[in-house]
Amino acid sequence: MVDVSSKPETHRTARAVGHVRMAETTRRRIAERALPKGDVFTVARVAGVLAAKRVSEIVPLCHPLPLTDVQVDLALGADGVEITATAVCVGRTGVEMEALAAVTGAALTVYDMCKSADKYLIIEGVRLDEKTGGRSGTFRWQSAPDERPEGE
Repeated sequence: MVDVSSKPETHRTARAVGHVRMAETTRRRIAERALPKGDVFTVARVAGVLAAKRVSEIVPLCHPLPLTDVQVDLALGADGVEITATAVCVGRTGVEMEALAAVTGAALTVYDMCKSADKYLIIEGVRLDEKTGGRSGTFRWQSAPDERPEGE
């Protein structure tokens, strides 16, 4: 692990996003709550929060953080489920991994709950969307490579 003991505690946030692409019939079954394992969004939301809380147990050099909030939002999009997760803490290191883990845990749960109905599910686009706090300040995703700051 990196020694962060000399860094000041600051308010830190991170937002990550991801997507589970699926067939229209699967999307409709989620909306109708007609899948065998139940309400996909409720279960995936809880899984995402749990993943954020336990990320230091699965990412070897990740610091355990005192999270003060984790929100996982899921919505039906045109071709699947859109997932957004936000993690918050006051600490000496960022919460990017927690937000990314929340999205990934929720996406894996959507996959698990829908796999009996759809063998062609795709988890895609998991990325950090924004982070605030800490020495490096604010980061916001810019999708076009020519818009990124030099060196990134």
